[in-house]
Amino acid sequence: MPDALLYLLSVAAYLGLSAYFRPGSAACCHPSSLSRLFLFLPLAMHLYLLAELVLPGAGLSLGFGTSLSAVAALTVLFYGLAAWHYPLAGMQSFVLLFAAFGVLLQGMLPEGHVITSAGSLMFRLHMLAAFAAYGLFTVAALHAALISLAEKHLHKPVPSNVMTGLPPLLTLEKLLFRMVELGFLILTLTLLSGIFFSEQIYGRAFPLTHMTVFGIASWAIYAALLSGRRIYGWRGRTAIYWTLAGFVTLLLSYVGVKFVLEVVLGRA
Repeated sequence: MPDALLYLLSVAAYLGLSAYFRPGSAACCHPSSLSRLFLFLPLAMHLYLLAELVLPGAGLSLGFGTSLSAVAALTVLFYGLAAWHYPLAGMQSFVLLFAAFGVLLQGMLPEGHVITSAGSLMFRLHMLAAFAAYGLFTVAALHAALISLAEKHLHKPVPSNVMTGLPPLLTLEKLLFRMVELGFLILTLTLLSGIFFSEQIYGRAFPLTHMTVFGIASWAIYAALLSGRRIYGWRGRTAIYWTLAGFVTLLLSYVGVKFVLEVVLGRA
């Protein structure tokens, strides 16, 4: 099957499922066990298309389009797995829309520069951990936005469709911090392993690049959030603002840099 057709099928499947799981629908608020499996079908196509571009031979190719697409794929994967165990109704439509956008960008934008020295298994595990952190924090950011909407509509007599079927706010907040804690652990491992691989690629263990600065800043924001939660009991809007600030900073650390270099400046 030609890749162009596979791209179209993947995008169409994501968009169709996003409409099927739209906020307020029965599928969104009360998904069945079978419907929870639906999102893994376009995800399988998505991962296949990613593997073709990201792993060309012994190198590693990660342009802006493929980077954002990889984040989107892992976001769908983490959401799909978490939805079996936690009350995440209301988010699937937005997750699937993001995934469709990621596949579309991957198909439209040129491939990134191939890192020929990145053929080792450990380096690929390092990159996988980095994008896993992106995926987890993307779900956490969407979850924080959902909590913000829930708080906004808390005192309204008729809740909006997005709020239908949501669990209590305390449950939503507890789940948010579980995601942030896991993402923080993976991000910490990514930064530590990155010191070793930076020495291999750049010739020094701790190069002061945009990625390094934004990555550490994001780590510091999430560390402050978790410390504030433990020491001062941060919750509500304070937790939401810190979660979103950490996510935006993390997004700038790699995907944002890729966007500026490849899309704005036209450099690989």
